[in-house]
Order: sequence, then C-alpha cells, then structure tokens
Amino acid sequence: MLDVKKIMSLKGKRKLTMLTAYSYFQARMLEEAGVDMILVGDSLGNVMLGYDNTLPVVMEEMKIAVSAVRRGAPNTFVIADLPFLSYQTSLEKAVENAGSFLKIGANAVKLEGGTEVTSIVDCLVSFGIPVMGHIGLTPQYVNAIGGYRVQGKDQPSRERLIGSSEELARSGVFSLVLELVIEDVSQQITEKLPVPTIGIGAGRFCDGQVLVLHDMLGINTEFTPKFVKHFAHLRSEVVRAVSKYVEEVKAGSFPAEENVFKKEEM
Repeated sequence: MLDVKKIMSLKGKRKLTMLTAYSYFQARMLEEAGVDMILVGDSLGNVMLGYDNTLPVVMEEMKIAVSAVRRGAPNTFVIADLPFLSYQTSLEKAVENAGSFLKIGANAVKLEGGTEVTSIVDCLVSFGIPVMGHIGLTPQYVNAIGGYRVQGKDQPSRERLIGSSEELARSGVFSLVLELVIEDVSQQITEKLPVPTIGIGAGRFCDGQVLVLHDMLGINTEFTPKFVKHFAHLRSEVVRAVSKYVEEVKAGSFPAEENVFKKEEM
C-alpha cells in the first residue's frame, strides 16, 4: 500500500492513478486492477443515491461507503471526502469528522476550497490527519460559482487558482485535485507545487488522474463531458443481461435443470 510520503515522492517520477468507489465489490475490483488510490467521493450522492448534486450527502452515508471500501480494498490507499458542512462550521467539527473517517479505515481525507480552508487544513494536519485538497470546479460550491463551468479562463480566475494552490501546499496538503481547470493553468500549478496534482478535466500535465467510476465504465451515460473517456460500456451490457433474464424467466427456461437441486444430490 502507498502511504502519504510515497505518494508525494512519486511526483515527477510516474503518474498516479485514482478512481472513486463506494462499495465493497467496487473496491475489490479496483484493488485487483492496481489503482494507486481510491477516493470515496461525495459523488456517491449523484451516482449511488440519485441526488441532483453532492450537497445533500451526510457523514452517515459517507461512513457506510468508507467502511465498505476499506473492507473491499485492505491494501489500497483510501481517501474519504468530507461532505458539505462537515468541516466548514468549526475546527472542532472538522477534526471530529475527519478523525472519524480515519478511525474506520481511511488513510486520508479530502476537502474542497482554496484560501478559505487553509486554516482547516492546518488544523487537521497538526492532528496527524492527512489532507488532499481540491480546487477548480468544487461541486460543493456549485450554487456560488453558478454551475459546472471550466475554471481559469480569465486572469483573475487564474491568479486565484494559483494562489490557492500555493496556500494549500503551505498548509500541508499532501496532494491537490484540480477539477475542470484550463490545461495551461493546471500545468503551471503542477510545475510550481512540491506536492502531486491529480487532474479531472484538467489536462495532460497533472501528476495523476482521477475519474468517477460510473463515468469511466459507461454506467452513467447521461453524463458525457469532454474530459470523460468510457473505458467500457457497462450500462448497455447490464441492460442486455437483465433483459435476457426477464425473457428466460417469463418463458420458463430459467431455472433450467442444471440450476435446481435434486434429492440425490443432498
């Protein structure tokens, strides 16, 4: 299993891989495939719970997912997303919630925001809680930034992103997610920072990449932004398999003789 120091030491040596997972079997498959890091993202609100965005996600939902992922991937570095309002209201609440993730098996936590969260990062790191930062498009700020838009298009936005990245690095993040950031800005940030950057829609020059599992597997086909690549098309395969099951049950061809138990086998 990677640890924080090893992850930081890989900057400039090789690309880091991260995917989201929310359940035991998802985590088992990611560990078997050799993913460096698993993010238990608050994106579970969108892809597992059917929410319109990540804002309704609560700690209890995240804890269930984090515990399941740790059981499924005992030898992979696991990062737990701190959901909306689990860290913003007080330092005490931030420490309590972040610490509760580590108690159930997470190796680190992730939180969203720039300079406004550096005091929280300072506090968590001082208590031995590794923190991954997240700037650019920050879904928990969707109401404030006016929707899901690419960041870094104008000079003030570029300067804000670069300044935030530097402040977060000084506060002690061990890595930084850059989401929907113009490529030359993410390149500049990556070259400046001593810690790895993990891109999602932030171009080719980040130190690593992350995608939501349901997006890259072609399960969430309603969400098709430019930065997502479908490495499989599982939704159509699942629909095909379930349709076949429905057809065979209705026709009486399943269960077949080989699927039933007989007295002589007992």
